[in-house]
Amino acid sequence: MCGIVGFWAPDDGRSEPELGAIASRMADTLRHRGPDASGVWACPPAGLAFGHTRLAVIDLSPAGHQPMGSACGRFQVVYNGEIYNHQEIRRELEAYGHRFRGHSDTEVLLAAIAQWGIEGTLPRLVGMFAFACWDDHQHCLTLVRDRLGIKPLYYGWSDGALVFASELKALRQYPGFRAEIDRDALALFLQHNYIPAPWSIYRDVFKLLPGARLVMSSACDRPRPVPYWSLDEVVARGLADPYRGSVDDAVSDLDGLLRDAVRLRMIADVPLGAFLSGGIDSSLVVALMQAQSTRPVRTFTIGFDEPEYNEAPYAATVARHLGTDHTEQYVRPQEALDVIPQLPEIYDEPFGDSSQVPTFLVSQLARRHVTVSLSGDGGDELFGGYHRYLHIDRLWRVLNRVPAAVRSVAARALGVCCRAAPAKVRPKLAGRIDRLGISTPGEMYFRHNIHWPEPHRMVLGARPVETLASQPDRWPGGVPHLAQWMYVDTATYLPDDILVKVDRASMAVALEARVPLIDHRVVEFAWRLPLKWKIRGQTGKWLLRKVLARYVPPALFERPKTGFGVPIDRWLRGPLRDWAESLLDQRRLRDEGFFDPSPIRRKWADHLSGRDQWHYHLWDVLMFQAWLSECGTQRLHHQVGVLPP
Repeated sequence: MCGIVGFWAPDDGRSEPELGAIASRMADTLRHRGPDASGVWACPPAGLAFGHTRLAVIDLSPAGHQPMGSACGRFQVVYNGEIYNHQEIRRELEAYGHRFRGHSDTEVLLAAIAQWGIEGTLPRLVGMFAFACWDDHQHCLTLVRDRLGIKPLYYGWSDGALVFASELKALRQYPGFRAEIDRDALALFLQHNYIPAPWSIYRDVFKLLPGARLVMSSACDRPRPVPYWSLDEVVARGLADPYRGSVDDAVSDLDGLLRDAVRLRMIADVPLGAFLSGGIDSSLVVALMQAQSTRPVRTFTIGFDEPEYNEAPYAATVARHLGTDHTEQYVRPQEALDVIPQLPEIYDEPFGDSSQVPTFLVSQLARRHVTVSLSGDGGDELFGGYHRYLHIDRLWRVLNRVPAAVRSVAARALGVCCRAAPAKVRPKLAGRIDRLGISTPGEMYFRHNIHWPEPHRMVLGARPVETLASQPDRWPGGVPHLAQWMYVDTATYLPDDILVKVDRASMAVALEARVPLIDHRVVEFAWRLPLKWKIRGQTGKWLLRKVLARYVPPALFERPKTGFGVPIDRWLRGPLRDWAESLLDQRRLRDEGFFDPSPIRRKWADHLSGRDQWHYHLWDVLMFQAWLSECGTQRLHHQVGVLPP
């Protein structure tokens, strides 16, 4: 795993040392992603430079160093990720006459591009990756991101130059880069608790969409990314060619697919382990690892003294059954609190999922023992594991049976009750009043999953922006609404929240995290399956449970789902109160000019008093404020907003 940077600034007259120095300065900000080696490559005639920091996982020798050129001299690549089937591709290329000097997957990627071109190479790759490739013959630059968006890639323009990097902090090192905050993106952040692709927190800087490539023949080009793999097409193919075997056949086929996905992700030249929570997804990954290993697999769990957040006993039980070499660490509250000041630097963009804290802590624990760790992320989106699917579905079915006129009367009555209700009941009543006006399953999904409603009214100078989550007419037709919700989560929440959380937390400690459940072959298989094999009655991930039961007794994993979180609600009233008060100070908010302070201060007061629970909403604002403070307002070019009269 690595950090990549680059820029294309033609006709600026910089020498090779000058270009290399800029790329090196950009890459230095990503040392945490690649502490083992670094390198730069520059092409003065094109005004182009690449930079790289390396976490050596496959072929630890200098033969794996980057940036790397092809044997034919035509292509230059800077690459972040792992191609898990690189050995198979290598054998195919050797049959064409290619010879290799080392054993890295980067060298295989270059040879494949030389043999088949980028378009012909991408369908052959099984892995996670983000890379830039310069074609010296065609004088064009191509940026590529993996199918599910496991690895990050930002790109944008600064004074006529194209710039790109794994993280935003590298872009800020490019000379003259304008770090102008995009207020529309900030409003989207408050709505979703993450910034959805293709937006970023900065104007004129974008996230390359998952499964897309961007081809430029000039640094001034601003083409649209082109998909080489599309979740929409996967859904359509699943409808056109549904799985025709029995349930038992599906269990066996899924078992085989997952075994292969896990096997490929166990290939490494460094110590390897897995995160283990004791839940279905991580237990299945570890079970498949142990079934294919001749020695105990290293597994890692963190525990908390608060029972509602503690999964450690469940993980220990599964570890004992499977015979893993298990490491468990109970985290004291202060250790978790100490992570919070590091979050702006780690995530490098406003990010409001508070499970970022335990994710960092378990990554930190694992890195003391291994360099690669497998994770169980993705099972909920593909196989219907989130409780909210069932909860929202029940709400929709109830609402849909009640005529709109009756719902309107009920909303007015509940409004009266809400004003007189006890503080702890009031938020639930307010939510129910809001939902009484919902008219479609898509609207139900969107309303249930947002934080701040109409955030453009709170962010000064922001405009309302539509996203995939807010546009049900863009969702696949011909599938049940539960399947549509899973589609939207796979396309948005998974890459923009879950995978961002895992990538930044693991890379902050130079740990490579691999996610076998979202091998694209598993994703394509999952969308051929009927919904009733994913969600059966009130049970989600039904088919995954069937596979896991082959390795672990159901009694060890059949239990209510536990959230991987920390007690942010209590901390904001306790040890984080002074920190939060400073960031939410009314004068500070007004002077910075991004927010209307009034709704924030109201929610802060209500939360402190215990009248309402607003920790999720407040955490979004706090994460932006902390990020803004860390980046330094002196380096941010923004216009102070004007409060409405």
